[in-house]
Amino acid sequence: MGDRKILLGNEAIALGLMESGCAVVASYPGTPASEILGAVDRLRSQNGLEHIHLEWSINEKVAFEVALANSYTGRRSAAIMKQVGLNVAADPLMSSAYLGVKGGFIVISADDPGPHSSQTEQDSRLFAMAAKIPVLDPISPADAREIAAAAYELSERYEIPVMLRPTTRVCHARQDIELGQISHEPVFPLFEKNPPRWAATPKFRLMLHRELNEKIAKISEDREFLPRLLNPGSLSSPDAQGPSCIVGSGAVVAYLQEVLTDLGLWNSVPVYRVLMPYPLSARFTEDLLARFERILVVEETSPVIELQFRDRVKVLGRLSGIVPSAGELLPEVVEGIVGSFLNLPPAAQAAAPSSPGRRPTLCAGCPHRAAFFAIKKTFPKGIYPGDIGCYSLGLNLGAVDTILCMGASISQAAGFYHSFSSTRADYPPICATIGDSTFFHSGIPALINAVVQGARFVLAILDNHTTAMTGHQPTPALGKNLDGRAVPRISIAEIVRACGVKFVEEADPYDFQKFSEHLRSAGEHLRAENGGIAVVISKRPCLMDHAHPEAGPRASVRVNEKCKGCGFCLKQFECPAIRSGGEKQPVSIDESACAGCGVCISVCPNDAIEAGEIIPVSANLM
Repeated sequence: MGDRKILLGNEAIALGLMESGCAVVASYPGTPASEILGAVDRLRSQNGLEHIHLEWSINEKVAFEVALANSYTGRRSAAIMKQVGLNVAADPLMSSAYLGVKGGFIVISADDPGPHSSQTEQDSRLFAMAAKIPVLDPISPADAREIAAAAYELSERYEIPVMLRPTTRVCHARQDIELGQISHEPVFPLFEKNPPRWAATPKFRLMLHRELNEKIAKISEDREFLPRLLNPGSLSSPDAQGPSCIVGSGAVVAYLQEVLTDLGLWNSVPVYRVLMPYPLSARFTEDLLARFERILVVEETSPVIELQFRDRVKVLGRLSGIVPSAGELLPEVVEGIVGSFLNLPPAAQAAAPSSPGRRPTLCAGCPHRAAFFAIKKTFPKGIYPGDIGCYSLGLNLGAVDTILCMGASISQAAGFYHSFSSTRADYPPICATIGDSTFFHSGIPALINAVVQGARFVLAILDNHTTAMTGHQPTPALGKNLDGRAVPRISIAEIVRACGVKFVEEADPYDFQKFSEHLRSAGEHLRAENGGIAVVISKRPCLMDHAHPEAGPRASVRVNEKCKGCGFCLKQFECPAIRSGGEKQPVSIDESACAGCGVCISVCPNDAIEAGEIIPVSANLM
């Protein structure tokens, strides 16, 4: 018996990659997948495997292509992203299925049913179907660790990319796992030139597509990945017939086992676990259709398995409406589905929590809050296109009007400009916001396009020196890579100027007056005769990133007798350190929460917040 450790699902996946001899891992951070690369980095350091290349890539497309090239040389690779990141990598994903690989190549796309931290709850398995690559659904952290090794073997057996698709409940679950040995020698890379394959033109692509179809047909019947019956005791013999059975995949399978066990039906209703939802064995589907009168398919989040059954009458699932068409399939939801399928009495429903909870907000002292307030104050009747990141919480401050996808704030700002300027000379001010990591990810092409197309708007780049929302991964502007080694520092201001922007200013948003002056000048520039897009870069490290020492002295603030409890600071600035004293009662400063940024001094319209000693919450409430 080896050492055991309780691992996060993402740590278990990282362990599976390292145990399997993965030589290159590239990723762009995105919840719920963010922790995988960091865990791989720790394992690399602990085991002295410096020859393994790891990188936080600038976006998912680049990560995919870096890892794929390594697999062309016969070495194992992994590209890691979340489900919406797979949208960004869709182009190389589709093409790589035709070209194939030599060394094993795993695409880890972590899905977010719910969704908990994403724009959509899209199903990456649909991408696998469209690309015609196999996809594997893990049930648990331990299962995901084991599947990683099987995925590499499958990839190399058929020379095809393989998708590993954990969901949030697998990525962020914890499980006691026995640790294995990580000790592999570097594999010598060998790239065999073959232009008809690696640089295939449309003529050869048709041939490659036919070969891909043959691969998929063989993979669907690979014995190692066929669906299997989890509870053999539910059937008198493996090929026995019955009134009904249940088919499931992913974390839902664990819920099915729990629910049926609690109902005393685990040995009565056959449950089949589908490890590989695509390509699904036609022999398996036809066998079940021949043996059972009714088949329930429970899967998250799209009917990928269900669609591969030919019979729409016997098979029940999302398409039939017995499984909800949206939302996470939590245990209580699965219990309701199973009960409906088996015609059981409705289960008693637990009462919902009475507390409405507290909406998420930017941290006390967050530099983004100061930037957003300055934007609102400078452009009170403006349009505010927003982007993806923790600064999306500018919604709460009334400084974000649109959120679409990464980089879209710039493109949409240009779209708003072209829409309004074509019909009226007094078009409203437009001020877009985008984070530093998001700007590198997908904002640069959008900015170049906006400049070339003659758009006019203000762009605030919120540079907090990190990728804050997903765990403080480094950005190209930091000058360090994931293991702390120095790399060239890429200047955002220089890139913006290289995109053709003439107005570029940088300021600390804590210096509220100066930052606001830059915004006003930016607004004047975009309307000047020879003006154009104006960019103001907000530069202040994230307070939660301990890699950055605190810059400058902490301000101390106090609430004076001018405070009449108007609520302006609470509603318009929404700092967690400013506490309400009740309706029309003076606010107070929570000393334990205050970060000492001092921006609130510039916020109050009545000059009721001033420099001075911080008043404890208890003193103000007496």
